[in-house]
Amino acid sequence: MRHASAAPDRIAVSGPGGDLSYAELASRAGRAARGLAGEGIGRGALVAVAQADPVALLVAVLAADLAGATPLLCDHAWSEERRAQVMAAVPVAARFDDPLPEADGPPVRHRPAPDDLTWACFSSGSTGRPRAVVRGRASWTGSFGQLDEMTGIGPGDVVLIPGPLVSSLYGFAAVHTLAAGATAVVPGRWSPSLLADQLRRATVVHVVPHRLPAVLDALEAGHDAAGGPLRTAVVGGAALDAAARTRAAAAGVRVVSYYGATELSFVAVDADGAGLRPFPGVEIDVRVPPGQVLGEVWVRSPWLCEGYLAGATGPLRQDDGGWMTVGDLAEPHRPGEVLRLRGRGDGAIQTGGATVVPEDVEEVLRKVPGVDDVVVVGTPHPYLGAVVTAVVEGEDVVRAALEAAARAELDPAQRPRRWYAAASLPRTPTGKPARGLVAARLAAGDDPGLRRLA
Repeated sequence: MRHASAAPDRIAVSGPGGDLSYAELASRAGRAARGLAGEGIGRGALVAVAQADPVALLVAVLAADLAGATPLLCDHAWSEERRAQVMAAVPVAARFDDPLPEADGPPVRHRPAPDDLTWACFSSGSTGRPRAVVRGRASWTGSFGQLDEMTGIGPGDVVLIPGPLVSSLYGFAAVHTLAAGATAVVPGRWSPSLLADQLRRATVVHVVPHRLPAVLDALEAGHDAAGGPLRTAVVGGAALDAAARTRAAAAGVRVVSYYGATELSFVAVDADGAGLRPFPGVEIDVRVPPGQVLGEVWVRSPWLCEGYLAGATGPLRQDDGGWMTVGDLAEPHRPGEVLRLRGRGDGAIQTGGATVVPEDVEEVLRKVPGVDDVVVVGTPHPYLGAVVTAVVEGEDVVRAALEAAARAELDPAQRPRRWYAAASLPRTPTGKPARGLVAARLAAGDDPGLRRLA
């Protein structure tokens, strides 16, 4: 609303259907808020929104906020059966799949408070079992200033957000962009065919790590024709390969990578390639059990969520001191040191008495020529309990090259015993490989999309 008053003609959002100025976005959100108020939806109500058009979804989110309600972002691609199951488990006051109805009248007045519940979305995690995470206003808006300082995002920027806004990573990027007064480009999904055009005007992009190479490819392919103003890539969701950061620097793109979770928001950030350090306001405690090498990452900060809706269970745990964890593992950590993440505790593979962290193996295999991405899981073995199994995404993957890399850089227990190839790995809404789904397909044993590498 502040930007709509100060710079009404500046483009706020650019979506599949065109652009909206800040004045137009504010008008639509205000009219939709009056529509919600006319239906008796106000402070404290939970409103499920699942608009396929990302701009309509943002309007719905802002309208709910103006009305004092809490938007619950749902995936428009869910089947009706799946949506009914989710809605039955969560106490929503109303559900909107189409653009919100708008109404004329005086402005809806809601006096925002830091503890308002202003955002809820689903976190599938690697298991594919959705649970709704809800957070207070300040847990996101309070971090905007720190992110502005790290990335330099401001009113003159055009920020490309090439993923579904139902993902907290991309949803946060969109609302932060609007708070900064910049232009949010929201195609709603990843589209390789449109990427080059999108990058011709983007100065900043938010992506998950495995998408960054495609962004750099598009920049290099279009350099002679159009160049491009891209200066910053904000990368979150998983570990970033150091080679990708180096390649980005050569293209004139600064990378700000971070570690966080839907439940925890920002935890640590690497703004210069020197390693992950606590995000401003965050305390980190890696709790290593006696006799163990790795410990769980516990976090205390103003950016934590309020928990799961309707008492749902999930990886989030909280102690009496206000610390939270989602079970991620790291090496022992002391204040001032770099945080060295080692994967998720519940994804560790127990094989022949050894514990293998899948991310350690994946990091090595991603460097093999022909590998676009890889998922490592444990598959049952009658004597060892489980064996390390790699499923590789790529067209021209050669098992001999994979095994050579494994022998060169991995301990014997870490080396995969079983190898599969897939034209495309299944992914979560955030773009991460869906580890649980890959494991389930391997267990079923009849997936035509998986090919055993001889």
